[in-house]
Amino acid sequence: MRWNDMRISALGGTICSIWASISLGDVLQTALTAAVGTLVSFVTSRLIGRWTDRQRK
Repeated sequence: MRWNDMRISALGGTICSIWASISLGDVLQTALTAAVGTLVSFVTSRLIGRWTDRQRK
């Protein structure tokens, strides 16, 4: 067995073991958390931008 084959086998085993431990609920919760975090970050940056524009005038 070559070194490349061993790395691919190890990577495949790792991915399979991780895949088996992740449920659809975990994926949905992560996606929802990411969406809420993105929205909060966007709104916060817009509010800070407006606040600094008012401070400059």
